[in-house]
Amino acid sequence: MSIGTSSRGSSMLDGNAAAGILSVVFAGDATCARATCVSCGATEHVGALRLYAYEMGAVLRCPGCDAVVLRVGRTRTELWLDATGSSAIVMSLSAGPDSRDRVGLHR
Repeated sequence: MSIGTSSRGSSMLDGNAAAGILSVVFAGDATCARATCVSCGATEHVGALRLYAYEMGAVLRCPGCDAVVLRVGRTRTELWLDATGSSAIVMSLSAGPDSRDRVGLHR
């Protein structure tokens, strides 16, 4: 996990630090999922996205163009997931690297 600073007033970590909050939404390891950035078309593992952590949630940005790919917000009673910055999120159905079966959540 890498740490940096942001001009936005938050600390920046790599997307692996979002594993906890994303585990509420995804059954598998969400950091291994691949997300495609709507802005530039780059496909990265969620763990490679840049995480900006805030008190109420997380913003994950594309490392290539800095566009928002995923936003996760949490209140006492709800969890909000905004994936409008991603054209697709793809997770392997199997833990093995040789799995050819994939599941995709497409807009």
